[in-house]
Amino acid sequence: MKFGRRKRDEVEVADAVVDDAEIAETTPEVDIATDADADLDEVDAVAPTDKSAPSDRAENGPHDETEANLVRPYVDLGGVKVLPREGLHLRLEVEEGSQRVVAVGLDYDESTLQVQPFAAPRSTGLWHEIRAQIADQIERQGGRVEEVDGPFGPELRALVPVVTDGSGSTDGARAARFVGVDGPRWFLRGVIAGKAAEQPDDAAEIEELFRSVVVVRGTTPMPPRDLIPLHMPKSTQSAV
Repeated sequence: MKFGRRKRDEVEVADAVVDDAEIAETTPEVDIATDADADLDEVDAVAPTDKSAPSDRAENGPHDETEANLVRPYVDLGGVKVLPREGLHLRLEVEEGSQRVVAVGLDYDESTLQVQPFAAPRSTGLWHEIRAQIADQIERQGGRVEEVDGPFGPELRALVPVVTDGSGSTDGARAARFVGVDGPRWFLRGVIAGKAAEQPDDAAEIEELFRSVVVVRGTTPMPPRDLIPLHMPKSTQSAV
């Protein structure tokens, strides 16, 4: 497994091979509100607060840390743990100012999976509400989006305009799948790009990769929608 760290420019870490391409060229970037008091007035309908997750989530993932076999050699990234595998390239997205890790990117099987773990209420979910916000944002950007019933429950399949420079001009659109799973006191969002988004019927490898992610919520009180802290793997922190 290869490992890389990304700010707005790619940075090499240890002996990892890091791509030169900006993340927007592989994973279309669509933000979700992380403020617990986010304005929902622009959402057309009030979204339900029921949890959204596969019926076999506890058995087959994405897992909570209390459910996973942590004897296996997971890469510890703080809020998530990732199981290494041949051909997997792991990248971290880091805010320039704060140096905070805000997302984990996994390149595998000609596809890219970006994951982010968020704090969530104990008894209600976030995905129904966030899904409506993402769809609204994509349409405002001039993209197209369709909600379908996928392997993790409701998901969005979209064509997202690709911004090429600071002027806001676009260069076509990229296929992306937005998936989400509500777990115990956490919500895990995934953005799938590449082959697994362009050919959803041939996406078993990347879907299994999302299933294999372990979320570490911890016991610290956090407002819903706050990003669960992520960090560099301990083995590479000293090399940065």
